[in-house]
Amino acid sequence: MSKPRCRWARDADAESQRYHDEEWGRPVHDDRQLFEMLILEGAQAGLSWSTILHKRAGYRRAFARFDPRKVARFDARRRAALLRDPGIVRNRLKIESTVTNARAFLAVQRELGSFDRYLWAFVGGEPVVTRRRGGKLPARTALSDRISRDLAQRGFRFVGTTIVYAWLQAVGVVDDHSRDCFRGGGA
Repeated sequence: MSKPRCRWARDADAESQRYHDEEWGRPVHDDRQLFEMLILEGAQAGLSWSTILHKRAGYRRAFARFDPRKVARFDARRRAALLRDPGIVRNRLKIESTVTNARAFLAVQRELGSFDRYLWAFVGGEPVVTRRRGGKLPARTALSDRISRDLAQRGFRFVGTTIVYAWLQAVGVVDDHSRDCFRGGGA
């Protein structure tokens, strides 16, 4: 018998179920992981999350295991090579935004000491736990609107409020596991 999961993960492939069970909604405080998930959520724009999960290893290889210092130094030749890499989504704007976002990420770290400190300050250091009934999740919230605006003002790209909300869920700033999910306190 399978574990009771959030609606989106019930009929998902094994990799998506593992992601749900082991990662989604768990608080992340490691800057490199926060950067990775921000980039992956941006890469997902217009695609399925499953597509990105299946390319995750390719992304880690292509983007220096999401070391923002290394990614910030990607030159035009390196970015052009990424456009030919089948292990990632080969979209010029998304590739360029990854480099731009690495630079903006480093600026936040310099300003505040860590990106973790920046992000978690929006929620007072504690996850927002929703435990919604049903399974219908919002695409955005006032919190994602506020963080999206702030990130954009800081020079980040591919950080619209829907992308940011998915990122907040992914890194556990928002815990949207449903009441009937084993991760949400259900059976």
